[in-house]
Amino acid sequence: MAKKTVRNPRLKLHGFNNLTKSLSFNIYDICYARSAEHQQEYIEYIDEAYNAERLTDILTQVSNMIGAQILNIARENYEPQGASVTMLISEGHLESGHPKSKVEKESVVGHLDKSHITVHTYPEMHPDNGISTFRADIDVSTCGKISPLKALNFLINSFDSDIVIMDYRVRGFTRNVRGSKHFIDHNIDSIQNFISKDIKDRYDMVDVNVYQEYMFHTKMRLKDLDLETYLFGEGVRELPPREAKRIRGRVNHEIMEIFYGRNISR
Repeated sequence: MAKKTVRNPRLKLHGFNNLTKSLSFNIYDICYARSAEHQQEYIEYIDEAYNAERLTDILTQVSNMIGAQILNIARENYEPQGASVTMLISEGHLESGHPKSKVEKESVVGHLDKSHITVHTYPEMHPDNGISTFRADIDVSTCGKISPLKALNFLINSFDSDIVIMDYRVRGFTRNVRGSKHFIDHNIDSIQNFISKDIKDRYDMVDVNVYQEYMFHTKMRLKDLDLETYLFGEGVRELPPREAKRIRGRVNHEIMEIFYGRNISR
C-alpha cells in the first residue's frame, strides 16, 4: 500500500475539534523465576510496583504532559493480583469553582466529558516452566487539540518493557471555518515519528500502517537479551552454563511468541 503523508497547516476550525485520537499500548515484562516461591514473590513484587496508586501517579503525569484536566479518577486493586485505573479528562483547564475542578480520589464515574485514560494490569505465570509475564494495557483517548502522542516516550519508559505493541487511530472529522471536513489535523506516517532516539536504539521495530484509514501500528522488542535482567531470586553466576542456556531459550521463546502473536514450535 502506497505511503500517504498528511500535511495540514494549523487549521482554523468552526466550533470544537471533534477528532478523536486514540493511543493504545500492550506492554510486556518477561521474567524467569525457577521455584514456586520465587514465582509468587515476583507476582507480589509486580503488584507492589504497579499497584493502583503508582498507576494513578503515572496517568496523572500523562494528563499533565498532554495538557489535559482530570475530571474524575476510579481505581481498584484486585485479588489475588492486578490493578486498574480510569481517568476522565478534558481539554485545557477548568475554571476555578467548576464542580469538577477538584478531583476526589475515591469517586464513582458518572459521566464522560471528552476524553479518558485507562490502564489495566495482568500479572500471570506459567506453572511448570518458570516463565512469568506481566502485561499492562494502556489507552489514552483524546478529543480537541490535545494529543496522546506527547506522552508516548514517558509511557514506554514508565514500565520495564521487553515488548511494546502500540496502535494509534484518528477517528471522526472536524470542520474548518469554510465548512470543509478534515479527518486528521497533524502530520504522521508512523508512530515511530514520535519515539525518541534512545528508545529506538534499544528496540527492534516493525510497522503495519493503513494510511488511508489513519491507522498506525508499531511493535517493539528489546534488541539485547541480558539474562541477568530476566532472573528473579537468583543470578546468572549461580546457574550451571547448560541451565543458563536452557533458561535463555525459554525467555527468548516467550518473547518471540508474544511479539509475533502466535505459538512457535521449539
